[in-house]
Amino acid sequence: MVARAKGTLKRELIASRALRENPLGDPSDREVFLYLPPGYAQATERRYPLVLVLTGFTGIGESPWQRGPFHEALHERLDRLIGTGKVPPMIVAVPDCITALGGSQYVDSPAVGRYETFVVREVVPFIDARFRTLAEPRHRGVCGKSSGGYGALMLAMKHPDVFGALASHSGDAYFDYCYGYDFVKCWDGLRDAGGVEKWLKKLRAKPKVTGADIGVLNIVAMAACYSPNPKSPWGFDLPFDLATGEPDDKVMARWRRLDPAVACRKYAANLRKLRGIYLDCGLRDEYALHAGTRILAKRLRELGLEPVHEEFDDGHMGISYRYDHSFAWLGKWIG
Repeated sequence: MVARAKGTLKRELIASRALRENPLGDPSDREVFLYLPPGYAQATERRYPLVLVLTGFTGIGESPWQRGPFHEALHERLDRLIGTGKVPPMIVAVPDCITALGGSQYVDSPAVGRYETFVVREVVPFIDARFRTLAEPRHRGVCGKSSGGYGALMLAMKHPDVFGALASHSGDAYFDYCYGYDFVKCWDGLRDAGGVEKWLKKLRAKPKVTGADIGVLNIVAMAACYSPNPKSPWGFDLPFDLATGEPDDKVMARWRRLDPAVACRKYAANLRKLRGIYLDCGLRDEYALHAGTRILAKRLRELGLEPVHEEFDDGHMGISYRYDHSFAWLGKWIG
């Protein structure tokens, strides 16, 4: 067997201005992990397309590069895909956008920080300045899974001057479905603890964070991203009444404006500038994102767009194998 050529992994540190003095006190110096394709060091005149991979909720910049017992690390996947000709040589970068609340949703929020600005105006120019990218939107893609898929959707539809194509795996869409089920669970947790601040204090004192904890934290983090409010004691509005659990229609109206299934109409002109849109989701997604993705795909088609929409027999977790499909698809559009 002929040994397959391997790419090179790089770790860079960005001193972010956008994240300075963020309200959660998170570090403003952020890591970006990069994959340089096989032959990058030798082909000194060659330039490459760039794909940004955005991690899901609670994911950190180095998460995709870690091998599991039953799945490849991202660099191993790229070595295989590039080595077999299924994907053209490309530079792939993963910025670290974790926060004290578990994630940023890649938005600018006064309750979380300016993560949209960080990715679009700092990470991309940083990479273009230091590595041999094809520094044009048509050669630049963004993809991710879950909250990372949400980030890919929103950043691409808002910034077609930066990204030319997007791929979303089970990205957050149709918020009434994907988050609504967990509102009562979140309310239960916050109520039992005596409020947001007390719940967060207890969480940070725990020796082990459970799945139930992550369920509560997810809604708290989404509220910080989607409904910031400097006048609130904790800096954001919850989507339900903390005393009764009743949904707050005014807050949900704010959330829906940031829902890709709604925002796509506002950003229709931008979406038409993209070279392509790829969506997929498992038909047993535990957060009803198979429905949300179908709704989003339908609304995109109603806008005259032609998204690729694929479904497969699986749930929300452990679907990194779907990157075989999205990277092959992205390679045709940005290569």
